[in-house]
Amino acid sequence: PWTTFLKGLRIKHVYGNDALNGFLNHTDVLVCLLPLTDSTHGLLNRDLFAQLPVGSFLINPGRGDHLNEQDLLQALNSGQISGALLDVFSVEPLPDTHPFWSHPRVVITPHIAAKSLIEESVGQIVANITAVQSGRLPTGLIDRQSGY
Repeated sequence: PWTTFLKGLRIKHVYGNDALNGFLNHTDVLVCLLPLTDSTHGLLNRDLFAQLPVGSFLINPGRGDHLNEQDLLQALNSGQISGALLDVFSVEPLPDTHPFWSHPRVVITPHIAAKSLIEESVGQIVANITAVQSGRLPTGLIDRQSGY
């Protein structure tokens, strides 16, 4: 695994399914920022939670459909997962009757994990218009084969 140092924190990250299992059993806080594809749909599930150390914490600001919500509720209630911070859901807005609203170990944020900065956004738009006018491809294109 690679290690990144960010403001004094040692953050390990890996890629690919082969590295995932060994990574999970040493992960106290799991942050999921993956694109939503066929292979990542439902990735945050009972099997994955069981590989985490007891008491791990989940943060999902990526995509709501990464998470099997019932599996998370079971993991929270059993103590396998100590808590979760969730910014995205399979159904948005999250229904008023959803059990996440009243669960004592779930923190819900209103789909604000990333803030669009006006100057940065305008710069990206201008750069992409300029690229297209110059016959170049804009940045941020989707690879339909990859699904993102």
